[in-house]
Amino acid sequence: MTAKDYRKALKQLKNKPASLKKFLKFNKPKKRKFGKNLKKCTRCGRRGGHISKYGLHVCRQCFKEIAPKLGFKKYGHEV
Repeated sequence: MTAKDYRKALKQLKNKPASLKKFLKFNKPKKRKFGKNLKKCTRCGRRGGHISKYGLHVCRQCFKEIAPKLGFKKYGHEV
């Protein structure tokens, strides 16, 4: 169940307290303590390819854009 569906169901169950309580017991999204879903990019909000080293907290795509401003240099073979 996606977050959007979850909110829609909550809206419909507001008038039925017993059904709402049971629904929340089994369908409420759990609070994450660790894992991929906890960390997200501070610039764009992506959750994959997260770089948290040096306190950056950006995804790899955003890092590629801002790396020269931060002073990182690209090393590798020259073509």
